[in-house]
Amino acid sequence: QVQLVESGGGLVQPGGSLRLSCAASGIIFNVYAMNWFRQAPGKQRELVARITSGDTTNYLDSVKGRITISRDNAKRTVYLQRNNLQPEDTAVYYCNASGTIGDFWGQGSQVTVSS
Repeated sequence: QVQLVESGGGLVQPGGSLRLSCAASGIIFNVYAMNWFRQAPGKQRELVARITSGDTTNYLDSVKGRITISRDNAKRTVYLQRNNLQPEDTAVYYCNASGTIGDFWGQGSQVTVSS
């Protein structure tokens, strides 16, 4: 059974930082591209960061410079570092594993940016 479990969300003040983690089980982690999506209230889910099995990274233009995705294959975990968070970054953040066998999703982690 495939499981992606996110952690690290919460309430943060504008300008603050946090790191999201996503621990995977039930998949051969190192062959999957790992993605972080977000969905703000009333908006469509959007891809904010991607890291391939070869460690190539891509980011949503609007968050470049404030975001870093990384992976630890030994721990089967992908991370999302968010810096200088702003209220418009408030969303549910979802971890996604994308591979030739299939696409898998975590349950989501709420990030709220507010003073």
